[in-house]
Amino acid sequence: MRSLIDILELSAAEIAELVATAEDIIANPSKYAEACHGKKLATLFFEPSTRTRLSFEAAMYELGGQVLGFSEAASSSASKGESVSDTVKVVSCYADIIAMRHPKEGAPLVASMKADVPVINAGDGGHNHPTQTLADLLTIWREKGRFEDLTIGLCGDLKFGRTVHSLIAAMSRYARVKFVLISPEELKLPSYVKKDILQKKGIPYTQTTDLESVMPELDVLYMTRVQRERFFNEDEYVRLKDSYILTPEKLKTAKASLSILHPLPRVNEISVAIDDDPRACYFKQALNGKYMRMALILKLLGVEV
Repeated sequence: MRSLIDILELSAAEIAELVATAEDIIANPSKYAEACHGKKLATLFFEPSTRTRLSFEAAMYELGGQVLGFSEAASSSASKGESVSDTVKVVSCYADIIAMRHPKEGAPLVASMKADVPVINAGDGGHNHPTQTLADLLTIWREKGRFEDLTIGLCGDLKFGRTVHSLIAAMSRYARVKFVLISPEELKLPSYVKKDILQKKGIPYTQTTDLESVMPELDVLYMTRVQRERFFNEDEYVRLKDSYILTPEKLKTAKASLSILHPLPRVNEISVAIDDDPRACYFKQALNGKYMRMALILKLLGVEV
């Protein structure tokens, strides 16, 4: 039995295999329509979510399976003080696989050690969000046709952005990838991510506070929102929340082949005027998340189609 807590638990070969499965699901949906018939997915969401929870549910339904679970801690026995360990032990009796989001870093890891079924980390605090990274990877693959030879700009909240940390870890395994880190001083990429991944592997990166100055060199621009829920100080949030707003004006020097990604939800960091730009990939990215979650569920349940 295998869980997925961190994107680096998947080898580059396994990511290629998941991408291939997702591509086949897109091409032949009817082939997969009953693949998980009789299987149940439990969605244990101790923190609010729209896309991640609904895409997990849609993924399981489209595989012919069923879904049970809760969408906030208040509607679970956690509100009575039940531990994560006890919750997953019990839920393991009712479901074949668990997708879990939790505000505390490490909670899904603890769950995976106690559960009797595979656990998928659907986001833990500011830590990891491996299935969002799978959505990002499929989007990059479908837009670029490769993972190598890319300059990736990461813009916004690089300090608390778990999607950013996971994407850097995943893309660090491919050749000739360069990162451009664009953020206010207060929201810079944590030094441990730079040290443990970028510096350790000798991956080139630059840091800047100015998005427009680096725009012409980017192949991928990954925008993120400044996350109110990660701030202890409302004044600090208000001061930083509008640091980077992507507008058509700022895209004037960008490559025609640029791909703009965003893990969503967007607040105002990408102008709606960009939604019709062919370079905007964020809604496709949300759809790609469903396909990659379908591929991952099949893999962890050991279902052959």
